[in-house]
Order: sequence, then C-alpha cells, then structure tokens
Amino acid sequence: MPPDYAGERCRFKLNSQNSVLKNSLSKDQIAAAALCALPKIGPKRLMTLLKHHDPQTAWAVVQGRSKPDEVVSAMLRVEGLVTLLRHRATQDLQDQIERRCIKAGIKITIFGDENYPRALVADLAPPAVLFYFGDLSALNSRRVGMVGTRSATASGRYLASHIAHDLAINDVCVVSGLARGIDAWAHRGALRALESRAIERGAGRLADRPVGRLAVRAAGRPVGVVASGLDVVYPRENAQLWQDIARHGALVSESAPGSPPDAFRFPLRNRILAALSEVLVVVESRDTGGSMITVDEAQKRDVTVLAVPGSPRNIASNGTNQLIQQGCLPIIGAQDVLVALGLDNRRAQENIYDPRVRLSTSDQNLVSMMIGSPFTLDDFVIRSCLATIDAAVSLGRLEALGWVVENSGWWEVIEVRQPLH
Repeated sequence: MPPDYAGERCRFKLNSQNSVLKNSLSKDQIAAAALCALPKIGPKRLMTLLKHHDPQTAWAVVQGRSKPDEVVSAMLRVEGLVTLLRHRATQDLQDQIERRCIKAGIKITIFGDENYPRALVADLAPPAVLFYFGDLSALNSRRVGMVGTRSATASGRYLASHIAHDLAINDVCVVSGLARGIDAWAHRGALRALESRAIERGAGRLADRPVGRLAVRAAGRPVGVVASGLDVVYPRENAQLWQDIARHGALVSESAPGSPPDAFRFPLRNRILAALSEVLVVVESRDTGGSMITVDEAQKRDVTVLAVPGSPRNIASNGTNQLIQQGCLPIIGAQDVLVALGLDNRRAQENIYDPRVRLSTSDQNLVSMMIGSPFTLDDFVIRSCLATIDAAVSLGRLEALGWVVENSGWWEVIEVRQPLH
C-alpha cells in the first residue's frame, strides 16, 4: 500500500437512484464482482474461472456448492486455495460488494459482454471483469496513453497538459492512470479541451453540464484507469479530477469496490493502460518505476512508445532520455503523436492552449528578454538590470508559475508551442 494512504477512503456517488441501479445489476454481474474481491484470485485465475463456468456457477464452485470442471479443479488445488476460498466466499461478502456498487453507482462489464472494450478483447491478459463509471464508448475513438513521473517538473506538467489538450481537440481519447504529476496534468488538459469546445458551442463550463451531455463528438473524451476500487479515491487530492473524468469520459478498474491502493495493484493497472493505448507517450520518467513498467507492457503488445526528451541534468527525464537512446521516437508536441497515429492530416483549429497564469506586463518583458538559450542568474541580472536579490525572487516567482525551469544553476524559458497547422 502506498505510504501516504492513511486508510481513509474518500468516496463519491454518481447515481442516487439506487433502485434503478440495483435492477441494472444482473446476478451474473454481482457474482463476478464478488469473485474479484476474493484473495488469491488474480486476473489469470479469474479469467480461467469465467472461461469454464458462468459467474454464478463459478461463485458456487468457490463456495463448494458446485463441482468444477477438470481445469478449474486443478487450479484450485494449489496452495490450499480450496479451503481459503470456501472460508472467504460468503453470502455476506457478495451482499457487501453489491451494496458498494449500488451506493457508488458503479457499473460492471464482463469479458464477452457487448459493451466490454474492444481494445481489450484480443489482449495478452485481458481483465475478466471491469468496474466503471461513465461511458465506455469513449474508448471507441483513437487512443493515446500518457504516463510519467509523479514528481513532475513545471515543464513536464505544462507539456503533458498541452499535448493532451491538442490530442483531445483532434478527437483522440487520452488514457492515463490518474496518479499525481504527469497523469493528472494530462487529464486536466484533455478536460480543458472538452470545456473549451463546450463553451464555444454555448454549452457552458464542464461543472455546469449534466452527466454525459457534452456536445456530441466535440473532442476526445478522457479515460482513467485506476488501481484501487472505484469508491476509494487515490490520491485523495485528485477526487475532483476523478469526478470530472467519470462524468465526461470513463473511469475503469478491475479491482472490486472497497479495494485499497495496494502496491501490487499498480503494475496490473499499468498493463490495462498499455493495452488500451494505440500509442504510449512518456512525458517525464525516472529510469525505474510505474511509467517504465507501462512501457514494458506496451512493448509486449507492439504499442508504439514515444518519449519527450528532457535535460540530461534533470533526474525526472532519465527514463525518457534512456528510451530515446534505445530507439523510441522523440516527440516535442501533439503533432508528432498524430503522425504516429496516422492522423497527421488532422489539425487543431483553435488558438494555442496555455494552462499557465497570464503574466503581468513586467514579467512578460522579463521572460521575453531571456527566450532563446539557457541562462544563469548573473546573465539575468545583467539583462534585466535588477538587483541580485530581486532577480532571484523574480526567477522563483516565474518558476512557480511554470514559465521558467532551473537545472543545476541554469535557467530556461518554457516557450509556448506553436499551434498545429
């Protein structure tokens, strides 16, 4: 379990019509959901169970009320699994999972269902059961996965948001893991694209829009793939982002409701993220960690991996620079991603999107005089004619606002990229 998860579960509810939702959950869905909550039943064993038995029969098998076929019987004999499952597979557990789904408004799709994501059907290790909020048809668009470090720099946050925004404007679905850092900023950029299109069409801000009522095909709708149960928000500061993704795209997980963000769930989540991606973009990453696990999963599936190059002095770019050394294509903007998707003839039709706070005239002048090449504090003092202490304060303010970035004593302006045309 991540160290900053204090055991407190932040929950939200998207559907208050419990009686309506209860009728929409079939007995098979409830049984499949309960199977997901059992210990020692990982994705492979669950898929084996559901390939050889329907969900209700599979639940009866683990309870010892029904006889399994030979394959399932052999699987359950290992590690004392039969005794453990019979002890845990209680009616109370099934009722508890059903109540959680109803309370939170969680929907369920099972491998083989009509609405099960097509992108996962032929995957190497498809999840047998998916829990979701929102509309899975968001995955019917072209899809780009975006991942990166949780400790993103100002430059990384800006690039993630900017690239995701331009992709969404081109009707591309941005898929990410809703973690801190790059994931969250990619989703914010995609949501901003939806909002800007809605405002253009007189529909108002996202917060004022009913669930699922954005302008049809206005822009690519974002999809979040999370490791915990959908009623356990992690990290908690992203609760509003979870709400927005669930309302205007889709939020999916293979973990049963109530499941905490245990460490073992994240690599499993990463394989789903990779499987849903036609192209995977790594914005900033160290040379180990979740982003690189996602890259490995993508490469197993022949998914094109693109990497944003960074300063050799920036530890947050060690992984992306290493990927480029190993042969991954470097990118500097959404246009390069569209080329990789074969959509290079499609262009964003609006002004540059810049999520940063607009600068005062004096700060604009300071930034303008430093554009072009890296500079030191002494360079900045000379060009700006400011006292050293005032120059240092100005650079600190501009860095906090995302307009400059510092690496080992050298400063550089983060320039606004040109619009796609």
